[in-house]
Amino acid sequence: QVQGTIFPAPNFSPVMDAQLLGGALQGISCEKDVLIDILTQRCNSQRLMIAEAYRDMYGRDLITDLKENLSHHFKEVMVGLMYPPASYDAHELWHALKGVDTEEKCLIDILASRSNMEIFQMKEAYLMQYNTDLQQDIDAETSGHFRDTLINLAQGTRMEGYADPSTAAQDAMILWEACQQKTGEHKTMLQMILCNKSYQQLWMVFQEFQNLSGQDIVDAINECYDGYFQELLVAIVLCVRDKPSYFAYRLYSAIHDFGFHNKTVIRILIARSEIDLMNIRQRYKERYGKSLFHDIKHFASGHYESALLAICAGDGEDY
Repeated sequence: QVQGTIFPAPNFSPVMDAQLLGGALQGISCEKDVLIDILTQRCNSQRLMIAEAYRDMYGRDLITDLKENLSHHFKEVMVGLMYPPASYDAHELWHALKGVDTEEKCLIDILASRSNMEIFQMKEAYLMQYNTDLQQDIDAETSGHFRDTLINLAQGTRMEGYADPSTAAQDAMILWEACQQKTGEHKTMLQMILCNKSYQQLWMVFQEFQNLSGQDIVDAINECYDGYFQELLVAIVLCVRDKPSYFAYRLYSAIHDFGFHNKTVIRILIARSEIDLMNIRQRYKERYGKSLFHDIKHFASGHYESALLAICAGDGEDY
């Protein structure tokens, strides 16, 4: 059973929460603990209702007030929680594409893991927020087969729930040839299968690939390709197999390989908090021996640490 760590709060009163937030933000020193207690313990739709009550009460925008009163990574967490999921994805993609350097790993994380519906909503949000088309921006800011694969994913045209055992071996053969030949045409065929076939179909294809080549599809891709194209293909395969495991792996590498890559940790915790963060936590502990709670506590500090731990919703024994 897939589950998140943040649920709708019982006995919820947006007016009371807005009042408490107003008090915390308008005081001489910002009461950050109050912000954490409220914003990490309400689900996204409740937070949006609080923002509305806040505007009615103070005539001010809650996101603007959070931005003005907070700083650094703590600000990123609190502000990030205030976006609806599709707007948050759009916001992250925009910054990944339009920042000083393109953040390819952010593009991979989001586009390789979202459903057709999530992609559709994210593209709409992107257009509304930035008055530009996501696919055009990907086209302008990335290149080669990496770009083609991202654009294919951004179309959100993956088949859903459909599987045809009779074509699985055929697809596996195409993938195997693509790993042997590596021509432009083969790369295109490879990404077409990975971006458009249903998850159910790809499960069978990967099994057939193993039977055919005696090799796991991930190992084959890693051997044959490199760069962001290879990372993106592997991400798609891992998401097909088990999304929580993919995000556990991404969190672990963000925490340990890059000296705590804050943006990645924040983005994954917020984006998955109401979807499968509880499962991600379980996979993290199973795979890496230490809990996510423990590792965040080890690397983050202050109110930033408290906010991340509250979203992570770790238990005492996790520490």
